Amino acid sequence: MSILNIVVAERTYNDLRVAASRRGTSVDSLAGAALGDYFKNDGHRMYQISTSSALVEGVYTGAISSRDLLLHGDFGLGTFENLDGEMVISDGAIYQVHSDGKVLRRDDDFQIPFAVVTRYQPEAMFETGTITNLGDLERVCDQHRESNNLFYAFHVDGAFEKIHARAVSPVGAGIRLADAAKAQREFEFKGVEGTLVCFWSPGYSSAFNVPGYHFHFLSKDRSEGGHVLDVRAMTLRIGVQTLCEYDIQLPDQGSFLTTDLSRDPSSDLARTE
Repeated sequence: MSILNIVVAERTYNDLRVAASRRGTSVDSLAGAALGDYFKNDGHRMYQISTSSALVEGVYTGAISSRDLLLHGDFGLGTFENLDGEMVISDGAIYQVHSDGKVLRRDDDFQIPFAVVTRYQPEAMFETGTITNLGDLERVCDQHRESNNLFYAFHVDGAFEKIHARAVSPVGAGIRLADAAKAQREFEFKGVEGTLVCFWSPGYSSAFNVPGYHFHFLSKDRSEGGHVLDVRAMTLRIGVQTLCEYDIQLPDQGSFLTTDLSRDPSSDLARTE
């Protein structure tokens, strides 16, 4: 048996002591069991901070630190405070795609308003034939989804003939997503190798996530990226992971607490995506 020395928040340690006493076990045993369960079940779990409806209504203030977010996953996507670019999380690193499509790796600790992550553990791998547009890619991925009621992660690698992408620009507080999207810039990359990070979400999730396919691109050299609008490639390698455990952390301060989130965000999401 290995020994692990870790530092936890005092509140967490006190909760462990109370739970261990109630169950008649030691803090070490309880912590070890909790970690074991966490990693055993992590292959089908996704973690999200805030909701898509909050984004639609202009809630762009940070709700979790980047270091805390990476404790929950190494693969994902999201955005930055005040919509300052597109977020791509790959291999446990966070990349910021600016409005010109250029990428900055973020190793500092900063606040994040919205993101979805998982620990990428593919259950199956497959290759595509010729992909002429984004619809082709979506239809290929459809064949590897067993249900329209579960969530999925797709990791797409290959050489792309073309990537048509966009990235949002920073906006002021309270500007709704539909208005912010009017200022987004679009660009094309041709003859580029890279990765698409994708989540597929069911239609019923529109109140808290983005339904359907949501692809973000990151070039192999980590210099270019963006939210994918169209794609063309001869062949691509794809890994798929089923996600059936969903944790959402809601902001407990700031404008999230007072913003009216009762509106159906579906139409705004469809326009902006």
